[in-house]
Amino acid sequence: MQRQVRDLTAPLPPGTEFFYAVKANNDPRLLRALAPWVSGFEVASSGEVLRVREAVGPSVRIVMGGPARTEDDIRMILAHRVERLHVESLHALRLANAVAARAGAILPILLRVNLAGPVPGATLTMGGGATQFGIEQASIPDAIAVLDECGALRFEGFHFHTVSNNRDAAGHAALCAAELRLARGWAQEHGLDLRTVNLGGGWGVDYADLDWRFDVAGFARALAPELGQGPRIQFECGRIVAAYHAAYLCEVLDLKLSHGRAFALLRGGTHHFRLPSSWSHDHPFRIIPRDRWPHPWPRPEFTDREITLAGELCTPKDVLAREVTVQRVRVGDLVCFQMAGAYGWDISHHDFLCHAHPDRLFLSEGERVAA
Repeated sequence: MQRQVRDLTAPLPPGTEFFYAVKANNDPRLLRALAPWVSGFEVASSGEVLRVREAVGPSVRIVMGGPARTEDDIRMILAHRVERLHVESLHALRLANAVAARAGAILPILLRVNLAGPVPGATLTMGGGATQFGIEQASIPDAIAVLDECGALRFEGFHFHTVSNNRDAAGHAALCAAELRLARGWAQEHGLDLRTVNLGGGWGVDYADLDWRFDVAGFARALAPELGQGPRIQFECGRIVAAYHAAYLCEVLDLKLSHGRAFALLRGGTHHFRLPSSWSHDHPFRIIPRDRWPHPWPRPEFTDREITLAGELCTPKDVLAREVTVQRVRVGDLVCFQMAGAYGWDISHHDFLCHAHPDRLFLSEGERVAA
């Protein structure tokens, strides 16, 4: 992951800041490993603020976004010296101002924009239509007017996190360029001091092609003509940092036929690794054969057959891949799900049915990293 961050940031223009989005994988060992190589951490909850502070310390930079903020969140931001809040509604502006004023503090903010659209296609879209994210583009002048009443807030710029997992580098650069032009236009129209534009993340991965990589160099080249002199540009990426560098291993407990379909039942499932179910895709995997068979009866196996990989939960939604052809799989073999580092364990319902949690092993240069 450290090498991945270096590869991702090397093509970016000088002065560009790259934050790690903690939501993708918040394990403290990962945060400590990434801290020297990123500009800081982007969080979306008070719990993530505490996770970063406890893992990395009091001096690391943190910025915070998210669509639902409370007074406790604002107090947490101030108490833990979070650098900036990305504000997503007019009510949140007034709430942040009131809490900061009571604390005798000045809170730097960005206004998060939900574009009018259309926006490029991607796995997920947070803007360009009716979603719970950001301030709709038409209401940005209203937000700027409210800011005039908020003496405890300091406007620093705009935040755009419009799409997630965009695999079109050129299209994503065009989107970011358009967002940057919008930000500059609003700043000029309203006489704002535009210090920062956060262009979000959204740099894609392809779970159907393990060798494919987002063209960061091409993205940077395409965006470079729009950068010029200021404002400071920030990105906040998570999936592309964490996805490639982890695997999830499950033992095959049983093989069965049901109404003409073949199933492999795993010791594991979506309570450990919910991403395939959440995204409704067939997650990439390989079979690791284990030859030991301790039982006196014949070992069940399938060869050259389409199988569905299902977990141990009592729900038909506990599926990690559907009707994927395998050359050979036997009870007792292992299934190794690849690209399992982002939005896997962290988004899973760990204690549904109270099954055991998996062992989680972290390696650096071949040595295990202690918790």
